Amino acid sequence: MVKHQPLQVYERQLCLSCLTGIYGCRWKRYQRSHDDTTKWECIWSFILFGTFCLLLVWFYFWWEAHNDYSEFNWFLYNRSGEWNDGTAPILAATAAGFTYIAFLMILALCHVAVGQQLNLHWLHKIGVTAALLTTVIGIISVNQMWGEEWDVISISLQATGPFLHIGALAAVTALAWLVAGMVARAERTRFQVVLLLVYLSVLLVLYLTPLSISSPCIMDHRDLKDRPKVIGYQGAPMLAPENTLLSFQRAVQMSVSGLEADVAISFDGVPFLMRDPNLRRTTDVRKVFPERQFDDASLFNWTDLRSLNAGQWFLKDDPFWTVESMSAQERGRVGNQTVCSLEQMLRMAARSNCSALFTVRRPPPEHPYYHSWVNITLETVLRSDIPQNLVMWTPDWDRDMVRQEAPGFRQTSVEKQSLQSLQRKGITHLLLRYNQASTGDIRYLSLNNMSLTLYTVNEPWLYSLLWCSGVSSVSSEAPQILRDVLSPLWLMSPDEYCLIWIATDLISFAVVLGIFVFQKWRMSGMRSYNPEQIMLSAAVRRSSRDINIMKEKLIFSEVSNGVGSAEELYMENGFDCYTNQSITH
Repeated sequence: MVKHQPLQVYERQLCLSCLTGIYGCRWKRYQRSHDDTTKWECIWSFILFGTFCLLLVWFYFWWEAHNDYSEFNWFLYNRSGEWNDGTAPILAATAAGFTYIAFLMILALCHVAVGQQLNLHWLHKIGVTAALLTTVIGIISVNQMWGEEWDVISISLQATGPFLHIGALAAVTALAWLVAGMVARAERTRFQVVLLLVYLSVLLVLYLTPLSISSPCIMDHRDLKDRPKVIGYQGAPMLAPENTLLSFQRAVQMSVSGLEADVAISFDGVPFLMRDPNLRRTTDVRKVFPERQFDDASLFNWTDLRSLNAGQWFLKDDPFWTVESMSAQERGRVGNQTVCSLEQMLRMAARSNCSALFTVRRPPPEHPYYHSWVNITLETVLRSDIPQNLVMWTPDWDRDMVRQEAPGFRQTSVEKQSLQSLQRKGITHLLLRYNQASTGDIRYLSLNNMSLTLYTVNEPWLYSLLWCSGVSSVSSEAPQILRDVLSPLWLMSPDEYCLIWIATDLISFAVVLGIFVFQKWRMSGMRSYNPEQIMLSAAVRRSSRDINIMKEKLIFSEVSNGVGSAEELYMENGFDCYTNQSITH
């Protein structure tokens, strides 16, 4: 009669089963392995880590690019001809992909922590490959269509760098538990040395990273300049349709210091406000003039332009997700807006004592005012009775003539030029995108009495950063948000930052040292009788084939006639189960 004598009574390990099951579909105990990870699986682990890092940068990019979502959607509209919020699907896909890859990374680290072999399931390998390829395609697409937006990463790091440094240091410090465990379990000195050198090198780089962090918000509190003025770009386009009277009224209610708009010239010589080359996005031209919907906006006369509705599109497309918060009365006012002329905006600016900043688009060659567009615009400004000191004149065409006719205008350039060139042209103001002027440029221009307006600034973090840099004014689509920013989000002196830096490094070093000492003590004390542990400890002295035979004997062996305890089985295969040493025959 054959008796089945169990070699070991194993406790259920639900967490370990879920860990290996989810990561590699190894739900059964005999499927798990403490053997070294194969080279092929090591490659996949590096691919997983690389995908995680790439997705982390991609996710951070889109998180900080929130300031320019409307700009991105406008670029998409100019390419496709249809308005859609292209950021929503990108954000959803990025969040889903990052969550999935981060989950796999956590599972992989848990495998390393418990000493389990990394064996990524083929379905996860397909998922990782799909996430990697999708991210690479997205990066290439953004680089071709919206390449200047990559600057937001370096700019945002000036605002988030000190805090990201502390977060990264905390994460690497926590990894000391895994590294110390791997070093303590390893039998090969070379592996221990290499692992320690890599980890300590990363830790040292993080300890010294603050030397390369430069932020204008690390400054003495007494050096902080006055709060930058806010100019409403297209009015307050998050609260009302852009470039309409209602939008400018909303901006004035938000206490802006100026109004900014994009100007075109109608076919009969009336400057009006329109950002797009045509009227399809912001009016109902498809309904009123369907055969002319693709025509240039300058080819319509003022009477036709006034007949178009410029508010219904806002209620339909809801470009800033703000329509739901409006009352029925507000929606009624929004839906009845019409195209606004430059003179109407200038009169409102004069009544509110706000400056007027506008850029003029030259009409096409077939336009009757193709050669006299500057004269038409100048006559309109002078006719509006706005004080000349409130007008910021940007067209570079015939600037000398404009300076003679209206010497009180604040001559403004929309191109970054040398200081000597600007002074030679009599320009006293610059209008640039926020990524075109560094902190050094801002301070240099300020020292030379050159005022600067940066656009488009919608997020408090960017406004705070520019405030610390000393910029005089910003152009914003969200004056209602910036109105509540009464001080920079954070500001600390160099001494305060140095103290935080040193304290963080010392705490991290003490924690890492404590973890390594504890793991060494913990591993050296684990000598209790455990057949599976004994077999794994001897794995470095036995071939992989011998180890597999031992596992099979431990789990599946049928021992006849009541003979076959775990001790005898180990003695039979050349192991001393009490001293954990191989027996020499």
